[in-house]
Amino acid sequence: MDPCSFVRILIGNLALKFPVSSSSSSTTKLSPSSCYCKIKLNNFSDQLASLPQTHQENSVAACFNLDKTQFDAILEKNKSQPSKGITCLKIDVYSGSEEISCVDGGGNKFLGRVSVPLDLRGAESKASVIHNGWVCVGENKNKNKKGSAQLYFTVRVEPDPRFVFQFGGEPECSPQVFQVQGSVKQAVFTCKFGFRNCDRNLVSRPSMTEENTSMTCLPSFGVEKDQSSKERKGWSITIHDLSGSPVAMASMVTPFVPSPGSDRVSRSNPGAWLILRPGNCTWKPWGRLEAWREPANSDALGYRFDLLHDNITATSAAATTVVSSSLSSKRGGKFTLDTTTSLASTPVHSPHSSCDFGSGSWPTPGSRPGSGSGSDFQFCSWPSFMYRGFVMSSTVEGVGKVSKPEVEIGVQHVTCTEDAAAYVALAAALDLSMDACKLFSQKLRKELRQQSRPCVV
Repeated sequence: MDPCSFVRILIGNLALKFPVSSSSSSTTKLSPSSCYCKIKLNNFSDQLASLPQTHQENSVAACFNLDKTQFDAILEKNKSQPSKGITCLKIDVYSGSEEISCVDGGGNKFLGRVSVPLDLRGAESKASVIHNGWVCVGENKNKNKKGSAQLYFTVRVEPDPRFVFQFGGEPECSPQVFQVQGSVKQAVFTCKFGFRNCDRNLVSRPSMTEENTSMTCLPSFGVEKDQSSKERKGWSITIHDLSGSPVAMASMVTPFVPSPGSDRVSRSNPGAWLILRPGNCTWKPWGRLEAWREPANSDALGYRFDLLHDNITATSAAATTVVSSSLSSKRGGKFTLDTTTSLASTPVHSPHSSCDFGSGSWPTPGSRPGSGSGSDFQFCSWPSFMYRGFVMSSTVEGVGKVSKPEVEIGVQHVTCTEDAAAYVALAAALDLSMDACKLFSQKLRKELRQQSRPCVV
């Protein structure tokens, strides 16, 4: 099946300058170092960005991702309601601190707004630069541009096709996984949830021919029969292709246990999953996901995902943190790997590979708008390809809600079945972490409770 159409709107190369004047105007007393902006588009959440005095080349301050429905809605509005004007991207400039921007009466001052009409025709197939240059901010009533601050920014629009997958049920119920293209769904993977031996580091990597995803642990004498009341461990989910071959696995390698005197998994002692991929008839570590519950005054699930470098064990420190964030354990949210706004280059799989966190070449002040693909690099084998731009996202429901994760993966990050399966396994692990980090005073559903009986090989 073909990928689904997505379009990204990227805003970058921000810079703010004020006129040199002897005027007593308040704008001349401000410093760009104490200014920031809110970037707005329709019903998307506002994005904040600081405003430096000089632009940072190839920097990205904000990014809006439009699926086909959202993209078509903008095109239709621009076409059918021309009298109301074309859809605009809006940038509001403020003096003050970003940290207090959401506090009413925090002392921040609105300096002005810049609007950029968005003509998205052809954006699904070709990248283009909509704006690149200086614009006056906070013009006075007489339109005296010489007394205005000036904002430099670049707006780039580019296609970003993605493969979309959807679980047919909750991961612990061993569902099928479908690839979605519009209203068409096609089964591409099956999931198998089970319990593994309680091997915390998987140093002896199991053979892919071993059926140890269905193994349960021997009971410990003198310990409570229901081990789930003390810890949650040994969970695993294996992703198979339609031929039945295993193509990815998520295995819980560090049990989820409550901190002393508490009923919650703490950040200081998180549980962890290892995401594995097949290689040379065995499993090779690819990524590590840690999860925990934030302090008692928060309902948030905290998480961190690290990409592991080549030729390491699961406990090795040779890893690169890709994302560290949180989402609501009540409302759920979206887990996202997106390197678009990162500015550094960091090793991913080996000392010889790196993350290119940009997205194509950004115009610089004084250059003319141009176009070009942000994904024009050569595909190569799994251990060494580069992560850039949008990587993947997955929906996560809150505790107690039926969860059928929907996974989006950037086309440039899928060169084979195992690539897609690894991200699907990661999505399943994060979804299961919501249950693994459930308060220990609350009972797990039966599919997640390990029975106390001898191991069956």
